[in-house]
Formats: sequence, C-alpha cells, structure tokens
Amino acid sequence: MYRIGVDLGGTNIAVGIVNEAGEITEKLSVKTKAPRQAEEIVSDIADTINTLLKNNNLTLSDISCAGIGVPGAVDSKSGSVSFSNNLQFFSVPLGSLLKEKVGIPFLVANDANAAAFGEFMAGSGKNTQNFITITLGTGIGSGIIINKRLYTGGNGAAAEIGHMKIASEGIPCSCGRTDCFEKYASATALVSQTRAAMEKHPDSLMWELCDGDKAKANGKTAFIAMHKGDKAGIKVIEDYVRFLAMGVINVINIFQPDVLSIGGGISGSGDDIIIPLKKHIEKEDYARFTNIRTEIKTATLGNDAGIIGAAFLDKA
Repeated sequence: MYRIGVDLGGTNIAVGIVNEAGEITEKLSVKTKAPRQAEEIVSDIADTINTLLKNNNLTLSDISCAGIGVPGAVDSKSGSVSFSNNLQFFSVPLGSLLKEKVGIPFLVANDANAAAFGEFMAGSGKNTQNFITITLGTGIGSGIIINKRLYTGGNGAAAEIGHMKIASEGIPCSCGRTDCFEKYASATALVSQTRAAMEKHPDSLMWELCDGDKAKANGKTAFIAMHKGDKAGIKVIEDYVRFLAMGVINVINIFQPDVLSIGGGISGSGDDIIIPLKKHIEKEDYARFTNIRTEIKTATLGNDAGIIGAAFLDKA
C-alpha cells in the first residue's frame, strides 16, 4: 500500500506518493496562485494526485491514507481550516472538499505539525518517543510529539513556540505581543540583525559581501563574514545563537524530549549553529545533572518533511 501527502503552501502545492517506509516514490509541485477560491486549489491538488497515480500505475484502492498540511489554524477533527492568512482561507471544510474531488478521505493538519510528524516518522526524530522540531524560517514553526502522538492541544492550536516571549525590548510581533521568540531567532530576525550590524559597523566585511547594499544581506551573510574573521559578523552570530538558545532551553526545560531538532534554511549552517547552541544548553538546561539529556539534531528531511508527515497523519 501507498500513501498520499500534500504540503499546501502560500507559494507552492507539493504532492507526493509515499511508501510505508516513509520514502517518497515520486512528487510533483504546482503553483498555489493564492489567494483564490479553495475549490480551485483543491481541483489542482486532485489533478496532481491523479497524475502521480497514473505515473506510478496506482489507483485509489492502493492508497491507505491521504493527508494535507496547511498553514494556519486547523481543526483536525472536522478537517476544516479555521483561518489561513497565507491562503486567505476562512472556515474552509478542506477535508470534505478534497474527499469529494479526489474520492478518498483526507486528514488535515497544520503544516508545521505535519512537518514535525514527518521528521518523527522518517527523519531526525525516528525511533524516538518524545520529539520536538523547531523550524527557523520567515517565522518560527514547531511541532511536538509526546508518547509518539502529535500534540495539538484542546483547540488544535498548540506548539506555537515562536510566540513565547523571551525578552523585554518591546519589539512588536504580528501576533499582537512583543518580544516573541521568532522576532529574535527566525531567519527573518537574523537578516534584520545583520543589517543593523552593518549600519553600526561601516567597516564590516559584510558590506563588501553585499556589494555595498545592505538590502542584499541574507541569512548567510553574517556566517560568511564570521568565517573570514569579521568581528561584526562574529558578534551577529554569537547574539543570534544566544537568542535561539533562550527559546530552545525554555522548550527543553518544559518538555525534556528525547530529541529536539532544528530545521529551516538556517539549519543548513550545521555546526555553526548546533555546536554553540549545545554549549548554551549544557550550561542552562535544568536537567543538566541528570544522566538522560535531550539530544540536539539538525532536521534531515528538508522540504519533504511536510509531505511525509501529511501522508502518515493517521498515525498522529
């Protein structure tokens, strides 16, 4: 038997056929073209699924589970999307629409939860019982698995780790609070911190790396400067990892998972992030004197995590 996983984003719709070992046998991606009517998006998803089934000589009877990850607030029990800013969905019965169009039932989950469950099933969280992943992107996404089950809370909106407060500087967040974790440790935050450091240090190598235009600074700029010995670049990364550690240690102290993995584009920096992050954790983890400690890993599935996790939502 096979599974279908769909990762519905604001830019792309990624659909994959997944085997029982958690391997994607084939995947296709089409543009979301949001915002537009949910029925139009569902039609494109159905067409993509039909193409994949045909390419793999499969029929709907060969599919044991179909699931979809969606950005926003999701009621997994009813299969509806309460609200998705990226898609401009309001109370959309997505599961029902997909079942009607595709011909099989669909499970629906928040996209970050689906990605976390994918890492749990086939990536950095495989063979664990309690697992958390934190994704560093435009914001900070996260997913929590407790006793091998996805934890979504009583209303399906749990695991918004990016919106816990870690400072008191008054930096506003789009959620309505100030000083949220993602305002300090997301990829977007790192870029802002890099540009601020460039303004403060006109002699920094980062200006050369950006051709004299701070608008060209990205998530890699400070890392490159750091490796070339640039003091401003070194300070940016040191501060960024310190902010990241604040949130990560809070999460570890609350949940003490077997494994906590770091994903998203910034995680591609590997040891430049993980090694100093572990040093902070060694000093501040409440359980630092115990024999069993949370292991810190880099997420391994990349953009495939959402597809794989969605395909296994029947086990979540």
